[in-house]
Amino acid sequence: MSDPREEGPRPVSELLLAGLGLASLGAEVGDELADDIARRMGIDGGAMREAVRDTFAAWRAEAERLGARRDEVIDRSLQRAGVVRREEHEDLELRVAQLEHRLRLLEDGHRPG
Repeated sequence: MSDPREEGPRPVSELLLAGLGLASLGAEVGDELADDIARRMGIDGGAMREAVRDTFAAWRAEAERLGARRDEVIDRSLQRAGVVRREEHEDLELRVAQLEHRLRLLEDGHRPG
């Protein structure tokens, strides 16, 4: 099995999922983690539990914020790169088809008949 440190940087989506997993830990698991850290550091368990809960709450809020902004960031990046979104392409196809139809109608109207 390969060493994860040798695999290179993680994709943003993978990091986001990992953050969501950590942020979704239940209160019980968070309290166990806080108690373990407090015991190892020799500090008050209650204060550490509060700090861990605050940290998880901040991670949840950040994960929600990133999830909401993800689509916006992707759209702006694609726009900067000059990539046309599917909806824009389909809209232009429809406009061209309408123009072609109108042109045919005009051509048919001017034919000697």
